[in-house]
Amino acid sequence: MQLIKTDDLLILHISLNRITFLKYSEKKILAKKLDSSRSLALLSIEEIETIIGRQIQKRVVWNGLENLRMAERAFLYCETFNIKILLNEDPYYPELLRQISDPPYLLFCRGDLELLSKPCVSIVGTRRLSSPGRSAARNFAYDAVMDSCNVVSGLATGADGYAHQGALDAFFDCDEKNADLSKLGRTIAVIPSGIDDIIPSCHKKMAGQILQTGGCIISEYEPKLEMANWHFVGRNRIIAGLSAATVVIEAPDGSGALITADFALGYNRDLMFHKVGFNEQAVYISGLVKKDLEIKYAAGKVSKYKKQNTMARYLDSGALVIEDYKDYCKALIESPGSRSARSEQGLLFDD
Repeated sequence: MQLIKTDDLLILHISLNRITFLKYSEKKILAKKLDSSRSLALLSIEEIETIIGRQIQKRVVWNGLENLRMAERAFLYCETFNIKILLNEDPYYPELLRQISDPPYLLFCRGDLELLSKPCVSIVGTRRLSSPGRSAARNFAYDAVMDSCNVVSGLATGADGYAHQGALDAFFDCDEKNADLSKLGRTIAVIPSGIDDIIPSCHKKMAGQILQTGGCIISEYEPKLEMANWHFVGRNRIIAGLSAATVVIEAPDGSGALITADFALGYNRDLMFHKVGFNEQAVYISGLVKKDLEIKYAAGKVSKYKKQNTMARYLDSGALVIEDYKDYCKALIESPGSRSARSEQGLLFDD
């Protein structure tokens, strides 16, 4: 059953989505209490506190009418350019994502929404990918799509880009051979910017190909919204939340890909590391990154969490190492504890 969404109701939800000082649950409370977008705009910060039952930090600035104006602008942009807006209760909102502890209040989408609820695998990794890592990311995604599995990644340079490209290559190869495209998976790009903006700009062509081949691009951020650094972490939680499993191609200490890995574990999803992450080039790159990270940590420029967020940490917790997509499928159906990442792969780390 399709939800009935009037224009003003959508504007109210966009208005709520824009409020960064509110938690997901608090936005839901306000949505139930309010009957129009203007009723939210006219609330004082004190009235908002009363409704949600929590005191808001004094440094928070709230301009309800300006927030409404920006929400109306975003709504009109979405209407003009056929950008779909999914509420958490919408039938097209992916169930796996709905189950996480901090799901996006809204999703702005371009492309095929049905992909979001079909079998997916999330592929992540460092931007400083080794040559074997590039092939591994591309080949894993290619094989996944050929097996009717959708590939989720973040459209960044490095592992993300090669994963998306592998998915696209599978489509183009099948199309050239006049094969049945309906049996193929597609690729889903989760972006940290507004839904109308592609970052990095060098991937604009790839974004176009993702849509042209029946894929999907999603963001929790409205069009024309200025991007903040913390959006990248928000994007990572969505990547982890969309799939039952996340595969890390290569990830030096402190890598953003390991933040996604942390989210995957926190959501009780499968987490696997590709064996290519331990090749000679990858180990060399990891060594350089580790030294730089230690210098920055000593200077107080990075957090202790970032310094301690390593692949070894996840392998110690039971994350598996796989060789390719076929091995990934095998690992999914194996009994827990049937293989040891360290002993079977002969992996050594400096603790």
